[in-house]
Amino acid sequence: MVKHIVLFQLASEMEAGRKKNVMDAFKKGIEALPAKIPFIRKIEVGLNANPEEQFDIALYSEFDTMDDVRAYAVHPAHLAVAALLKDCKQSRSCVDYECEVE
Repeated sequence: MVKHIVLFQLASEMEAGRKKNVMDAFKKGIEALPAKIPFIRKIEVGLNANPEEQFDIALYSEFDTMDDVRAYAVHPAHLAVAALLKDCKQSRSCVDYECEVE
């Protein structure tokens, strides 16, 4: 199994209301993806509740293989949701690691 973890930092100059709207839309869009991308084993999005921390959004997902992670990355449904952050993403950090099935 592969765990795919991504952290996003949005632009610090974003107005708070717009930032919240973008974060909520991203969460809703990502969490709807398993209905469109059947090889996602699990996916969830956490919105940072502590404004003192660097990252705004955490994405956690599980896949059977790295090939599935790569297919997810270019899937049109994923790209459509990722586009929500295109103009407001300041940084992105990611780790993909393999582990035994739990």
